[in-house]
Amino acid sequence: MITHQFAHASFSITGDALDPAYWTSYFGVHPDCAIVKGQSFVTSSGKQSRHPGRIGLWGLRSKGAIRSDTLEPHLRYLIARLQLPRNGLRELLVQQNAGMRFFCYWDNSSGDRVPDVPDDIRAMMDAIGGTIEIDEYR
Repeated sequence: MITHQFAHASFSITGDALDPAYWTSYFGVHPDCAIVKGQSFVTSSGKQSRHPGRIGLWGLRSKGAIRSDTLEPHLRYLIARLQLPRNGLRELLVQQNAGMRFFCYWDNSSGDRVPDVPDDIRAMMDAIGGTIEIDEYR
C-alpha cells in the first residue's frame, strides 16, 4: 500500500547547453530525469515527450527512496548520493552557465507544518552556488 508523502525533494542542474551525460559521469549516479534542450525526452510517466525539452536538465529525486514527511532525510539522502559538497563545483557551474537547486515538495494542508531545512544544508548550498526552493501546498 502506497501512502501519500507530505515531503520529498529533488536535486537538479539546468542550463541551455547542459549535457546530461557529463553530469552522470561527474556524479557517478544515473539521473531520474535527463533532458537535452531541443530534444525529445522520457517524461516522469515513462512516455516520450510530445515536445522538445525547453532547457537542459539533470535531476535526481528522493521520492521512492526515502519515506519521511520531513525534508531533512530527503535532503541528506541527495547530499550523500551526490557526495556534496564537491570542490570546484561552483566554478564548474559558472563555466557551463548552469544553475543548481534543491526543489522541495511540502504538503501543508493542515496549515501547521514548518519546512525543516537545516542551517548546515542551507550554508552548504549557498557555498557551492545552489539554491533551495520549497513548493508548499495548502
